[in-house]
Amino acid sequence: MICSLFCPKILINEKAAQLIAKGGGYMKKLIIFQSFLVTFLFITSPAFAQSADVSKVQTFIQNIIQVLVTLSGLVAAGFFVWGGFRYITSSGNPESLDGAKKTISFSAIGLVVVLGAFVLSNIVTQLATTAFGAGQ
Repeated sequence: MICSLFCPKILINEKAAQLIAKGGGYMKKLIIFQSFLVTFLFITSPAFAQSADVSKVQTFIQNIIQVLVTLSGLVAAGFFVWGGFRYITSSGNPESLDGAKKTISFSAIGLVVVLGAFVLSNIVTQLATTAFGAGQ
């Protein structure tokens, strides 16, 4: 135990000891790397966060929600068309007719849910704006 505290050669791994014995190229590279690292850490300027502008974040989130609602509306319209096409081409087949009706009804339910979420997000945004004030 005492030898491990006072004998630094034991703490160096075998490969590093071989490189040091060959001429110290390893140590030179290590010292150069460490000096570049320390220089880099002291010379670089700190990066500070920008001011907290809540209105920019609010606008960004509203834009994302608006894009998602638009895409959901397009998907719902596509399913309406697909359900209508299946309804017309069912040729009186009760199973196909039932599947077309389900497609149309589920599309309508999905559209109502998306529009409800859009209205709810607008209400929450208005409440937050009045509670916390407009972005200053």
